[in-house]
Amino acid sequence: MVMPPHGRGRFHDYSFQMLDTTPFRLVAATGIHRGDRPYQQDQVAVLSHARFPGCLMAVVADGMGGKSGGRKAADQVVLTARQVFERYVPTQEATDQTLMQLVNESHLMIRLTAMAFEEEPHSTVGAFIVNPDRSACVIHVGDTRVYHFSGPDMVFRTTDHSFVQRLVDEGQLTEEEANVHPQSNLLTACLGAQPEPLLPIHRISHLAVGDTLLVCSDGLWHYFTPKELGAIVHTLAPREAAEMLVTKARHRARGGGDNLSLALVRVEALS
Repeated sequence: MVMPPHGRGRFHDYSFQMLDTTPFRLVAATGIHRGDRPYQQDQVAVLSHARFPGCLMAVVADGMGGKSGGRKAADQVVLTARQVFERYVPTQEATDQTLMQLVNESHLMIRLTAMAFEEEPHSTVGAFIVNPDRSACVIHVGDTRVYHFSGPDMVFRTTDHSFVQRLVDEGQLTEEEANVHPQSNLLTACLGAQPEPLLPIHRISHLAVGDTLLVCSDGLWHYFTPKELGAIVHTLAPREAAEMLVTKARHRARGGGDNLSLALVRVEALS
């Protein structure tokens, strides 16, 4: 997605019918904003499967490495996601393998770009696939997060691959202290870096009506507690929730905000 001028955000909403025999639908929205940066390196997409109703992928990539390098890396993640998801057959293939393929292929292509153009492109990624049977699978690398909410309550969130998260895990920092730590943006894993990326997979056996999956870059989640996020995604429709989250993050950034992007998907009953 291309940012409109003057730093305004861009939002899209979607609605997907699930299997014809189920009285449910998936309602989704995306939001992206340049923040107070001179250029946009985040990319976000919600992809609906052309052959399997009720099957979708959401992906957020937070590029790093200068104006051109970071954007190229994030664009590569979304391009790879489209290619991998187009080939995916939910009735025949393991969802986790498809997500790991997304990470591995993106990592390889970003590394090749670095060699070809003598740049240092890197990217985080957060992605999930929702299947027609309402099972889901999550993957991430870096500090782009994926949250699972049941109503307003957080059921799960990914654990950042970052220096401050390591300190939190070791008991040296609280989550609140980590959020304001001067090295909070120092990653221990990302796509395009020398070490091979970690491949943490989280499986969800069944998404219930009222469940929401949210994937977002650190430019957004940095300004919210899980309780705040849960309240907003539960109370508001996905498009309105995306707009509210971006607006609040921009206000709380006080003129010093990073690029920010999100995709959220909610299971709703058909009225």
